[in-house]
Amino acid sequence: MKSILKKSLLLLLALLVLAALLLTLHLRGKRPQREGELALTGLQAEVSVRYDEFGVPHISAAHEDDLYRALGYVHAQDRLFQMEMLRRLARGELAEVLGPKLLETDRLFRTLGIRAHADAYAAKEFAQIDTPAKRSLMAYLDGINQYQASRPAPLEFEVLGLPKRPFTPADTVSVAGYLAYSFAAAFRTEPVMTQIRDQLGASYLQIFDMAWHPDGVLRQGLRPGDWQDLGRLAQLSQNALEAAGQPVFEGSNAWAVSGSRTLGGKPLLAGDPHIQYATPAVWYEAHLKSPGFELYGHFQALNPSALLGHNEKFAWSLTMFQNDDIDLVAEKLNPANPNEVWYRGAWVPMQSREETIAVKGAAPVKLTLRRSPHGPIINDALFGSVGETPVAMWWALLETENPILQAFYELNRADSLDKARQAAAQIHAPGLNVVWAGAGGDIGWWAAAKLPQRPAGVNPNFILDGASGEADKPGFLHFSANPQEENPARGYIVSANHQPASAQAIPGYYNLWDRAERLDSLLRDPSIRWAPANTRALQLDVQTGYSARVLRPVLPLLRAAALSEQDKALLEELAAWDGKFSLPQRAPVLFQQFVYELAHAALADELGEKAFDSLRRTRIMDPALPRLLADANSPWWDKRGTPAVETEAQIVQEAWLASLAHLRKTLGADAKTWTWGGAHTLTHPHPLGQQQPLDKIFNVGPWPVPGTREMPNNLDARVGPAPWAVVTGPSTRRIIDFAQPGQSLGINPVGQSGVWGDAHYADQSKLHAQGQYRSQHLLEADVAAHTRSSLRLRPQP
Repeated sequence: MKSILKKSLLLLLALLVLAALLLTLHLRGKRPQREGELALTGLQAEVSVRYDEFGVPHISAAHEDDLYRALGYVHAQDRLFQMEMLRRLARGELAEVLGPKLLETDRLFRTLGIRAHADAYAAKEFAQIDTPAKRSLMAYLDGINQYQASRPAPLEFEVLGLPKRPFTPADTVSVAGYLAYSFAAAFRTEPVMTQIRDQLGASYLQIFDMAWHPDGVLRQGLRPGDWQDLGRLAQLSQNALEAAGQPVFEGSNAWAVSGSRTLGGKPLLAGDPHIQYATPAVWYEAHLKSPGFELYGHFQALNPSALLGHNEKFAWSLTMFQNDDIDLVAEKLNPANPNEVWYRGAWVPMQSREETIAVKGAAPVKLTLRRSPHGPIINDALFGSVGETPVAMWWALLETENPILQAFYELNRADSLDKARQAAAQIHAPGLNVVWAGAGGDIGWWAAAKLPQRPAGVNPNFILDGASGEADKPGFLHFSANPQEENPARGYIVSANHQPASAQAIPGYYNLWDRAERLDSLLRDPSIRWAPANTRALQLDVQTGYSARVLRPVLPLLRAAALSEQDKALLEELAAWDGKFSLPQRAPVLFQQFVYELAHAALADELGEKAFDSLRRTRIMDPALPRLLADANSPWWDKRGTPAVETEAQIVQEAWLASLAHLRKTLGADAKTWTWGGAHTLTHPHPLGQQQPLDKIFNVGPWPVPGTREMPNNLDARVGPAPWAVVTGPSTRRIIDFAQPGQSLGINPVGQSGVWGDAHYADQSKLHAQGQYRSQHLLEADVAAHTRSSLRLRPQP
């Protein structure tokens, strides 16, 4: 009997070993091929791909089309699943593979019109492949499709049952539309701002930055069901961006310093775009070289042109302009015909189209999507809509020519100030700040967007009245009217998503000035000569003046409260704090929890929990809090539902006590353990990692990280209760000093590869969390010295 049992156990062990071996071999077959040779159809000559120690491909080709075909192939090797999920998100096709839970997200993106717009745009623009930019995209997509057709499907394809489909120009345009939508704050803020104005009154708006005539009400009155729908839309918009596991653009830093202010006597460029963290990371790095062209670039899925890049002659970075390029418009329905709206003095019919969403494990869902003269009717995104008023969305992306593919193709080759300016002028939507520097000595910045003209007195921070004409657009401003600077006398340019100085106010959802002011306060110091070392320190700076602005008016109120000795000691520690969010400190924990409790205590009773939840996730909350604290007579202080009239002092004191109670419950009774590094962590989530236990397999992290929102090292956790999970932050940190352009520095938050188990899946995540950098090899001698493997792509015979 023992012998039989022993043989059975040995057999089971052998089967387990065999299964593990087969699984290992199966997964190994899915890893990128980085050495040897492969044949590709369409190549005119052999292409060399050398991989460095971090998996960055250095691609050399004799012909430009070959260069981009090779880029598509190697990009797909590392990121095919990311490409597939991003196009499905943008085109409203996630429910087909992820099931009914993604149906609302699909319905939202179908309603936005991104898919329909991309299909029409691609059909028109790619009817003829008559420009180098179009040829580059077609070659790049061909490289992706050749990889997909010839290699085993990624593991995620097998887990989710994803079919392989060719990638098309319409997919690329769709992804560009999604990125533009991820910038837009209108969905998350305009319904709440309008509700505050029309239901609470103008006095409640004073804490918000409503410089654009905050009085008045929406002439096209909204009913309770309409407000319910708008609240659902705001929440759906936020949830769709957070749940899809794909990049969302949030902010960014970029600055250029002229040679007169640098240690090496040449311009220096620094940039760190702030994007939602994910696995794999948003950027794919590649070094491209063909006759007459060379660029070390940061690429996004399905785009052959780098969005960030440099070589020995020039470099550029991007930040989000934050201009308001979406207007929500309440339409007036014809009582006699619900398919007509009042527009420019007459009843006009709405257009409609039918679309079908495939749903995994369920029947397909048919949509009827309407469009008024102002744009798509966004109520159609909701299941079970209870509203009576159609709300349209005017979006610059859908209303402009937007030759953004051509713009970035030219920007990749913009070796002069004039060429960079001409390229930036072709970016219509989304709005981007292009910060550029050249080895010849020039620096420049252009706020790139096609800015709409709006009727005088119209405030686009609120939902507009479609029947009155206030939502109509007389035209667009010429690019020369956009904010921009070239070679300013101060010797530097800084862009940090703040409202730019301009001859006329440009509506937008701008970030606080604090981050820009912190950068500017150091950059304007004439005694400092900038070089990579102190530029790195500036990118990693974790100090802000925002905390002092918030605490200054509340400290006297808290010191007057009846507090225990322990609570008083914590208060005085917070009062003595220097505003730095570094890992070992306790004060940032106290401050961050207090900010949330204060905002919740003051605002949630008037707004309701859902509206407050939407508002706390937006940028508009940050400037509101200091204004609220500066006004002891604000109506927000009084709690609804109580007979007494509460004061600012009462609410502030309650918020402080609630903060300490939550921290003791969540982080432990011993306040000595409350450190910022213990409470503020970064995890890079994978789309499959949203389900346990797959999170332990596919996600990367958590890492303790310093910094927080609205400081140079902008590792942003949303306003909320402890502990705090970082959502967005520096998606790369780049430093290019034209005194030594071949010695540029950078970092990827996770790794080059999106293939689980690959050596480059997460090999940079710890470096990024610790504020480390690595070399971006550009010079031939450096590339050769750091080559770890070589792949030869030859023409298919």
